[in-house]
Amino acid sequence: MYQVEVAHEKDYTFAVKSKDYQFKVDTKGNGITPPDTLLASLGSCIGVYLRKYADGAKLAIENFSITVTADFSQEPPACFREIKVHLDLKGAQLDERRKKALLEFIKNCPVHHTLAANPRIEISI
Repeated sequence: MYQVEVAHEKDYTFAVKSKDYQFKVDTKGNGITPPDTLLASLGSCIGVYLRKYADGAKLAIENFSITVTADFSQEPPACFREIKVHLDLKGAQLDERRKKALLEFIKNCPVHHTLAANPRIEISI
């Protein structure tokens, strides 16, 4: 099971702990924001799957980067209605067949599947 602990520190600052790693979330500029954290989760999960594909296919893809962008909707409720992911393979050359296979493979990232599935979220006190 995956689990994170989120502890309020002050104002809009939270300490997030996952296993033995901790980072700050802050909406006032002293840490990553909650929406940025969501986009980072998607981008890094896709990065893991890109790396898995490249290693399995023995492709020379190194030092790639991923940019994930989104804007909140203008109508309530505030949410991302579209998320765009751009892969920069830093000059690695892939034919169209490989590009298509890579794009299909990285969609297997669990964070992508979770967002696409519109999961039920249960909140309790």
